[in-house]
Amino acid sequence: MAAYERRGSRIRVTVRGELDLDSAHALRPGLFQALADSATGLDLHLADLDFCDCAGLAVLLELRPRALSQGKTIALHTASPAVDRLLFLLGVHDLFLRPDPRFDASPPALAAAASAASAIATCGQRRLVVR
Repeated sequence: MAAYERRGSRIRVTVRGELDLDSAHALRPGLFQALADSATGLDLHLADLDFCDCAGLAVLLELRPRALSQGKTIALHTASPAVDRLLFLLGVHDLFLRPDPRFDASPPALAAAASAASAIATCGQRRLVVR
C-alpha cells in the first residue's frame, strides 16, 4: 500500500490502492516514522490512490501540523483525480503544495507563518481542523 524512499533530505511516500478507515490506521505509524526520519519533510505521491475517505484524509491532515512543529514540510507532488477533487472540495489542497521557491523562507519560518492560519474542512459528519 505504501512505499518509502529516501531522496536527499526528504522521503518520498507513494501510496496506492484505497485509503479508508482500516488502511489509514495501518498507514499512520509508517507516515509518522518517515516524517521523523526525514531531515526536511515528506513528498507525497498519491497518483495511484483510487479512493480516500474521511479517515484517510484525516491521516494526511495530521501530518501537516506534526511536520510544521518539526520545521518540516509536506509536499503533494501527484494525486489521483479522486484525491485531488476531495482535497479541492474540502478546501485543503493548498495545505500540501510545495512552497514557492522564489520566496526565501526556511522551514521554521514556514512553520511560524502557517501556525497563525488554520483551515477547517467538513467531511461527512466529521469536522477536521488543521493548524
